[in-house]
Amino acid sequence: MTTDYKGHFRMGNKAFCYPLTIADPFSRYVFAVDAMTSTAIAGAKIGFERVFRKFGIPRQMISDNGTPFCGAFSLGGITQLSRWWIELGITPIRIQPGHPQQNGIHERMHRTLKDWIGEHPQRDQRAQQRSFNVFLREFNHVRPHQSLGQKPPATALKPYRPFASRPKTVEYDSTMEVHRVTTHGFFHWKGARVFASEVLVGANIGLLPIDQTVWAIHFGHVRIGYFDGLTQRVQNRLPERLTSNSPADQDAG
Repeated sequence: MTTDYKGHFRMGNKAFCYPLTIADPFSRYVFAVDAMTSTAIAGAKIGFERVFRKFGIPRQMISDNGTPFCGAFSLGGITQLSRWWIELGITPIRIQPGHPQQNGIHERMHRTLKDWIGEHPQRDQRAQQRSFNVFLREFNHVRPHQSLGQKPPATALKPYRPFASRPKTVEYDSTMEVHRVTTHGFFHWKGARVFASEVLVGANIGLLPIDQTVWAIHFGHVRIGYFDGLTQRVQNRLPERLTSNSPADQDAG
């Protein structure tokens, strides 16, 4: 799946609308255009859960680096929303900052949505959502797409994995040291308290050794950063002292 917020705009009552969009890049099917009042995580999670319950959950979720998909100052960019995705078995994939073309199919849909919004102005949030619902019916079931042989997206949509409301138990294999993230985001390592992330309070993380002093930090199946045993600090990049041609030498998250 792909997701984004189409640029916010003012409705007739002068209030801002932040459309949350969720789509399938292969069929071009748009699962949701939700008229949100902000980009807050709570509202977004409600929208995603509704989509997951109806259509299932994907292997990956592609987004940009904005709120609520990515936390600029969080280890691995993890937010409460992307933590939930990982617990459901979804891998967050974030495009490079400033490169919207990496989510090009979604961006093209946004241009079509922008034209629709301009042609169908609405007074308030409720009316705006009704308009978005009409857009979804036309875009998914009526509008032909050249890439689909002039067929609408609904004809090409394939089912996703069934949604389970309870997140999976995050597990690690025997190659990793497992540590619990406690109150205020710390874990214990050889008698020291090391800050990891407040987002992960109550979760287990796995430390996979890279050499004798550096570990890759995993949350479930996703690598989110590195732990430097010499400085006893976590970071998004490998410590500079490690060779730059190491296969693990890349940003986390």
